Amino acid sequence: MARTPVLSGDALTPDEATATVRHARWQDYFQLLKPRVMSLVVFTALTGLLAARTPIHPLLGAVAVFCIAVGAGASGALNMWYDADIDAKMRRTRGRPVPAGLVKGEEAATLGVVLSLLSVMLMGMAINWLAAGLLAFTIVFYAVVYTMWLKRWTAQNIVIGGLAGALPPAIGWAAATGHAPLNAWLMVLIIFLWTPPHFWALSLYISTDYAKAGVPMLPVVKGAKETRRQILIYSLVLIPICVAPVFTGLGGWLYLAVSGLGGLVFLTLAWRVFASTAGDAADPRPADRDLYEVGETAEKRGKPVGDARHARNLFAFSILYLFALFAALLAEAVLRLKVLELPL
Repeated sequence: MARTPVLSGDALTPDEATATVRHARWQDYFQLLKPRVMSLVVFTALTGLLAARTPIHPLLGAVAVFCIAVGAGASGALNMWYDADIDAKMRRTRGRPVPAGLVKGEEAATLGVVLSLLSVMLMGMAINWLAAGLLAFTIVFYAVVYTMWLKRWTAQNIVIGGLAGALPPAIGWAAATGHAPLNAWLMVLIIFLWTPPHFWALSLYISTDYAKAGVPMLPVVKGAKETRRQILIYSLVLIPICVAPVFTGLGGWLYLAVSGLGGLVFLTLAWRVFASTAGDAADPRPADRDLYEVGETAEKRGKPVGDARHARNLFAFSILYLFALFAALLAEAVLRLKVLELPL
């Protein structure tokens, strides 16, 4: 699919032109790094680093996590540069720094490249080159394979591209130990399988945004019914994998309780999405309002919205579930390190 990058010479809408009157602030450049995504990456990477149960100097551990955070930010900046054309067409993303005209496209690209090189080289020289190699692969996979190819080419973009967001625990583990065993990849697999139902639940009620931007998300290409079916299938595969760390020694009783009980809730919500009409019809301005206000507001206006609330419920809970899983692993890892009297 052809694209037109939004660079300094591109024509801007009147609103975008007005936005360029002020100079870019440091907050605009920080937003290029996708801080909310970065926070999740840091959290899962730290979990992987501590779950390895291997002594690592606190300073080196901090450097490793810093490199992973910078690498995630670099990926975000490159993504925002390349996707500025489609971001400008979507209500959810048109306020981002590049499509809004706050930061030039070439500045975002330069920032992404510089931070990529910095993070990978620092990781390699200060920690080890396996962790650096995994970090480099993650950046390239997200910025090139997913952003420049998969996202605009296939409805499986989220499935395959999800590997980039799933790798931080393995990078953290490799930073601590110099290798990445089965348990490290089990954490990767959890995030990898979690990504499709999480994003497809979101796409069910903002599919009009994706269609307008020409992004072949599953609801746009295959329809809402098939998307609901795929959400259920992936959820049925995901939950047993989430419980698996208990049997490999990675997770303990706390993790078992969180993964088991949370998994039942996840499956219940996924089934409700499957049995609903979520995505069959949507409010024409879904991204302009609060997560739970969309359907209610649309219904008051007499617009058919299907059972969008079920998709919204699953999307919201999926974030909580992933956070709870890794919080349990992190808590158990910290307790075990203290019992073993290993330095944190």
